[in-house]
Amino acid sequence: MSGAQLGVIGSLALSVASSVAIVICNKALISFLGFPFATTLTSWHLMVTFFTLHMAQKLHFFEPKPIDSQTVVLFGLLNGTSIGLLNLSLGFNSIGFYQMTKLAIIPFTVLLETIFLKKKFSESIKLSLLVLLLGVGIASVTDLNLNLLGSILSLLAIATTCVGQILTNTIQKRLKVSSTQLLYQSAPYQSAVLFATGPFVDQLLTNKSVFTHAYTYPVVGFIILSCLIAVSVNFSTFLVIGTTSPVTYQVLGHLKTCLVLSFGYTLLHDPFTERNIVGILIAIFGMALYSYFSVKENKKKSIEDSLPVSQKWQFQKKKNIYFKLKRQTRQNEWLGSDTTSTLCCQRHLVH
Repeated sequence: MSGAQLGVIGSLALSVASSVAIVICNKALISFLGFPFATTLTSWHLMVTFFTLHMAQKLHFFEPKPIDSQTVVLFGLLNGTSIGLLNLSLGFNSIGFYQMTKLAIIPFTVLLETIFLKKKFSESIKLSLLVLLLGVGIASVTDLNLNLLGSILSLLAIATTCVGQILTNTIQKRLKVSSTQLLYQSAPYQSAVLFATGPFVDQLLTNKSVFTHAYTYPVVGFIILSCLIAVSVNFSTFLVIGTTSPVTYQVLGHLKTCLVLSFGYTLLHDPFTERNIVGILIAIFGMALYSYFSVKENKKKSIEDSLPVSQKWQFQKKKNIYFKLKRQTRQNEWLGSDTTSTLCCQRHLVH
């Protein structure tokens, strides 16, 4: 196994572990300690992430790389806005419809990458994604109460999230910056958007003010713990999207959903039905299919990329001839069956 593959596996494992940990921590903070200000808490997460990376940069753990200021500002504002819109979507929709919103991010990402980046997804990958979405939908979607404002907020949340994640991957590859460098540059702007709007969004959703909340020692302790875990979450998010793709990151996100449902039942004794179990098993099967087909296609691509230019041209030529012959065979079969049916009709008329 190469160092690059180990790096990808490590980033995926870090993302899963830190995301599940922060969900459990925030569940305790919001449900048991009565701190419902999710958007404001996210702004604190990003601020702590920036200061942690700033200290790491001062200690020479990584070298900052200048990125075009307009790109960074727009990227940071877009990501900050998408987080706020997802929270508003949850506030103005039922939990079932919010889960559908999250499920819709994968097909929208595939659509946008196909149209604007000319990226091709094989039928095998599409099928595995369909199985995955079906499983997560069965496990997590309970009701689909619709309202106009909630639907608009969900559409905006889907659009901004998809574009933000595609840009995370595109900026890292085109500008040759690392996930750490991009997060370090953009975190202040993401934090600023949420820091300015978070208290108003939270008050709108909860009818409570973050400024008048009683900050007991347990609340402050869990807020600090949540912010520390968030450093790992934010770092691993950029790392996974940069080393894999936005679609893979979303697939990983649904694995986290299944794990959170399982942990909720095991640790917190949340209600768990046969439908949840069936949905999780289908989702895991879909993830396994996606992993298998992704690895298979990446190996095939790496073999093609390693070929000399002349062999690569010959390989592409043979592939084009193969698909051309396949299309012609299908056309001949269709014409043959059509001719046969015509002759049968003529014979029937003669008899």
